[in-house]
Amino acid sequence: MKKIIIACGLLLTVSSVFAQNWSYDKVHSRVGFTINFLGITDVGGSFQTVNASVTAAKADFSDASIQFTSDVKSINTEFDQRDEVLKSADFFDADKYAQITFKSTGVKRIKGNVYSVSGDLTMHGLTKPVDLEMTYNGTTTDPFNKKTVAGFRLTGSIRRSDFNLGAGFPAPTLGDVAHLDANIMLNAN
Repeated sequence: MKKIIIACGLLLTVSSVFAQNWSYDKVHSRVGFTINFLGITDVGGSFQTVNASVTAAKADFSDASIQFTSDVKSINTEFDQRDEVLKSADFFDADKYAQITFKSTGVKRIKGNVYSVSGDLTMHGLTKPVDLEMTYNGTTTDPFNKKTVAGFRLTGSIRRSDFNLGAGFPAPTLGDVAHLDANIMLNAN
């Protein structure tokens, strides 16, 4: 019995040593997207105001818990008129639904450093389950600030019709599938 208690104590100690909280590095990250326009080209943009946090007990992030928030009003497609349309009630309705959020529900290794991340995406007042692909690019020490950092690429596809976005803009004017492509660096806290 004494050995079991000691083993449990050691396990809790080891778990707390490896448990790590990570925060979003705004300077070295970009959350971008593309969507087809007129059936002939893809147009893209990004969200300028993003916050994310990750908690992982394993060094390879295979047990990561991920939370992500983006400010809809920070959308930037490098064309002010399009940005205003996207913020309007015709699309995101940023005055009513100010944030896009994602909360992971599970991480599963596909192979090597590639994972499937399942979670709940809330956008335009609707929450839907989505699966994203996450590539873990590694962990290192930033030579400038000496902090431990980790790098990731998240990709996935989301149907705008699932979130009732831009119903007045049917295909081929605007494709139904938006592609997420995010390069993210996290700082160890």
